[in-house]
Amino acid sequence: MENKIKKPIWTKDFIFNFVISFFIFLSMYLLLVTVGGYSKETFHVPDSLAGLASGLFIVGSLLGRFMTGKYINILGTKRILIFGGILLVITNGLYLVSASSFTLLLIVRILNGVASGVASTATGTIAAFITPAERRSEGISMYSLSMVLGTAIGPFIGLLLYQHMPMSVLFFICTVLIVVAFVMSLFMKVETPVMPKTSSKQGFKITDFFSVHALPIAIVVIIVSIAYSSVLSFIQFFAEENQLVDAASFFFVVYAIAILLTRPFTGRIMDQRGENIVTIPAFISLILGLFLISIAHNGVVLLLAGAFVGLGFGNLQSIFQALVVKVSPIEKMGLATSTYFIGLDFGLGFGPYVLGNFTHTIGYSGLYLAMAVVALIGLVAYYFLHVIRMKKA
Repeated sequence: MENKIKKPIWTKDFIFNFVISFFIFLSMYLLLVTVGGYSKETFHVPDSLAGLASGLFIVGSLLGRFMTGKYINILGTKRILIFGGILLVITNGLYLVSASSFTLLLIVRILNGVASGVASTATGTIAAFITPAERRSEGISMYSLSMVLGTAIGPFIGLLLYQHMPMSVLFFICTVLIVVAFVMSLFMKVETPVMPKTSSKQGFKITDFFSVHALPIAIVVIIVSIAYSSVLSFIQFFAEENQLVDAASFFFVVYAIAILLTRPFTGRIMDQRGENIVTIPAFISLILGLFLISIAHNGVVLLLAGAFVGLGFGNLQSIFQALVVKVSPIEKMGLATSTYFIGLDFGLGFGPYVLGNFTHTIGYSGLYLAMAVVALIGLVAYYFLHVIRMKKA
């Protein structure tokens, strides 16, 4: 019956975990969009090295997630979160002394990425554990709003502050955010199953670092993330080429609004009626959004595309995170969450580099049309790697 009492999602620990995750992603994106320009202005490096200063963070994050996947179920999520928080406080503090050397900045970027990968994998796993089992998709959907808000607000605030303040102020703000997040983590009470250390005594096994159960979904995540990475990296260039800069400045605002309006419902529907009823429409929305960007010649179409991309990729993020948890044994939740984030980071981190090799030949409109096809390939991959497998199971 509908009047049956539901176990709450927004408990104290869930709220703390949400805020910690938000601060991690907010600080991450505050710097991700500004450190390239800072590198060029301060150290007078070429575009390639400025891009490296930005991208090394993703490499570090991948390393952090890769290692965390194995040890999160051995040490426990709370210990991993505190360890990641300590690393984040230290590495964010090191930004304040990195102005003396570009090499030092590169080292700090990769270490900061490792710390972020460790801490955010822990918060993602905690979200799955502390949400009531019967509302897990809804809970993960709510939790992942912390990432959405961080990735939407971070670039906006980062670029705004960078125009009016020295970079040291941004470094200081990020450090303060992380210190607050770390202090909050100390007051969380999280009980998660801890595995015995038997598996670590059997030597090196690649399966210690990623979840076999989550791998099919992670492959789909990589495909979809590559398609979306074109939006993160090239939407501004597309807008400049088509005189749509004013509209482009609101693209991610519309993107975030579309997610905020739909995310509370998609997780609930997924819990009640299964994943396909929300996953397939989300794929169609992403495909349509990318196609609309490719033909956008006025601001209305571009902002409409932003809404469809939000409905698509914005919801697929939380759907896939919930799915890797759903298909994995409870003792493998941490490893599954790590595997999901590895796929996400891999697609978002390396996608722009790969796609950047094609922009001169097919143009930005051609790129977004091609990415609509890539998203369609992602839908086909989802059908074969998940839907058919679940029917056979």
